[in-house]
Amino acid sequence: METLAADVTKEAPGKWDFSCNLEVDYESEEIARIVYAALAVDKELQPDKVKREMLVSGGKLSVHFEAVEARFLRASYSAFVDVLTLATKTVEEFGQGLIL
Repeated sequence: METLAADVTKEAPGKWDFSCNLEVDYESEEIARIVYAALAVDKELQPDKVKREMLVSGGKLSVHFEAVEARFLRASYSAFVDVLTLATKTVEEFGQGLIL
């Protein structure tokens, strides 16, 4: 149902030195928007250290992370993937009638 892609880059020196992009292809705009809505309510716990931006387009959920240190990026990314997995499994289990 979905594909997952991620890339991590070390940017030029500045406040947000580390970044990572994650893209999940749900092949359904409706499912991507449901997962987005479920995840959008959880804000970053340390917004001064980690930024997260999400976008839905063409049935894909795209997420961009930026952090001041690699360890904050890793922790945020890891926690996000955990809840993303839970939201995706929930939609798969209980989303009968949705366009898959």
